[in-house]
Amino acid sequence: MRILFLGDVMGRSGRAAVAGQLARLRADWGLDFVVVNGENATGGMGLSAEHARGLLAAGADVVTLGDHAFDQKDMAQALETESRILRPINYSRIAPGRGWRIYDAPGGRKVLVAQVLGRVFMKQPFDDPFSAIEPVLKAHPLGKTVQAAVVDVHAEATSEKMGMGHWCDGQASLVVGTHTHVPTGDAQILKGGTAYLTDAGMCGDYDSVIGMEKLEPMRRFVTGLSKSRFEPAGGEATLSGVYVETDDRTGLATRVEMVRQGGRLSPSGPA
Repeated sequence: MRILFLGDVMGRSGRAAVAGQLARLRADWGLDFVVVNGENATGGMGLSAEHARGLLAAGADVVTLGDHAFDQKDMAQALETESRILRPINYSRIAPGRGWRIYDAPGGRKVLVAQVLGRVFMKQPFDDPFSAIEPVLKAHPLGKTVQAAVVDVHAEATSEKMGMGHWCDGQASLVVGTHTHVPTGDAQILKGGTAYLTDAGMCGDYDSVIGMEKLEPMRRFVTGLSKSRFEPAGGEATLSGVYVETDDRTGLATRVEMVRQGGRLSPSGPA
């Protein structure tokens, strides 16, 4: 199976890049399944139901969220009615929506997608992500119940993301980090056969401070004072993420490539 995961969509620029490029990438790369993290697609803070529909219409099979899952008020209702949007699995049990589901892929194949939130350096006290994801993966083994499994680790600390990668090694096709908006260069297949990338980066304008217009963040760093709210940068966005090929028989990864398309970063992706 050919799977593409795109990192945090950042504001209007990121949404435009997904809308303008994803259909072409699906065709050119023969993609079977696409997961997009939409955490910051609406004004840089959360995801509205309207913008979620736009990402799905652009070619995403699943949209994941993160610690800003409920920043947009209508997302709570959207999570109850749209099964293709996932919030983190280790949110409160009474939170709307679900943190994992199994989805259909071409050829009758099944793909499990789950998202967990890290706890290190995060502001809210979430449940343990490791114990939250373990029973889901064990109940749906690769090559049996599902042909692929993708785990989005929305976390601040690289060490916690790496720990999750090794925790899931051999039980997931791909473990990929989101949240920091900075793409890492460590794409690899772990010893147990799971593809891993510490952070997919963002789908946003990299002439920015993690996707925000530069002036206000720099002012706060230098002076400690705020003058205005953060606004997403509006220049041409780079689509950032990871491409994975898996063996349908085992569900494990056979190839992993970092993806950079458009914008300021050097292009990369499957040849």
